[in-house]
Amino acid sequence: MREETSILEKVVLQHNAITSGRYEYNATQLDIMFMLIAQLGKNDLPDKIYKIYVKDIESLTGKQWNHQQFKLATEGLGSRTFSIQLENRYRQMWMFQHVDYIDGAAHIEVRLSESMRPYLFDLKNNYTRYKLKAALACTSKHSKRLYQFACQWRSVGIATMRISELKEMLYLKDPKGIEKEEYTDISTFKKRVLDVAKREINQSTDINFDYKLIKEGRAYTKIKIFVNFQEMSQTLIDFNEPIDYQLNVKAIMAYGINEQTAKIIAKKNFKDFENVVSEVKEGIRTKRINLDKDLPSYIIGTLQKKGILKTKI
Repeated sequence: MREETSILEKVVLQHNAITSGRYEYNATQLDIMFMLIAQLGKNDLPDKIYKIYVKDIESLTGKQWNHQQFKLATEGLGSRTFSIQLENRYRQMWMFQHVDYIDGAAHIEVRLSESMRPYLFDLKNNYTRYKLKAALACTSKHSKRLYQFACQWRSVGIATMRISELKEMLYLKDPKGIEKEEYTDISTFKKRVLDVAKREINQSTDINFDYKLIKEGRAYTKIKIFVNFQEMSQTLIDFNEPIDYQLNVKAIMAYGINEQTAKIIAKKNFKDFENVVSEVKEGIRTKRINLDKDLPSYIIGTLQKKGILKTKI
């Protein structure tokens, strides 16, 4: 975990398997999970007990919690499964070994299950970065999940997937077809899930969220999700450098590339950079590219392989 100067600005690092996994938590349970993940430290012992207080969530969100609601939410935490698609298997896990609600104290104590620890501590480069305050600020459980999912893709700027896959992730559709699918009418899905998420994410978080539904034949089958940072401060202009050059540097840095490297690329190779980014986006979309490193490193590596960028910068 990475500590920020204020709990209000705390940045959470979460494994992508949790971000895009299939599980059914209500909004209260998701907030509890966010608070737990925000507490994790790389040196935590396996038997550590984590405490989550109602007052902490209330202070972050400005919302009053019903303590009975909190208690009921904890009762379902232990039985909720995480379903994750691995390379050659479909894994189901439980996050908690036990969950204790402390009577009269308005807090819970939890211990993590051993099977979940790799997805909470062994992040390497396979993680989603998001703001705790923003995740808590969204009201709808679907908005909270879609905010995290959008954060996973904000370096790329766009994610394309089948609507059925998104609904499975949000626990609105059973991949086995046993349970009844929710929001089978696309207009209802837009109104109750996507449009609510768009409004809440754009009003309450640090990113801009938009989407486009794609038809195949007469039916909508795919969705494109667009993600962009909301600029919180006015860009400073250096009048000693060309404006186009400065804008190109900013555009390159938006992909997580450091300023020094961005300036080198922007000097002579911005068009090449744009072409490589387009290739990478398409490769990710078609699953031809399976990232084994973070996106900035992959882009830099591709530029170096093509001879556009020197191996040592």
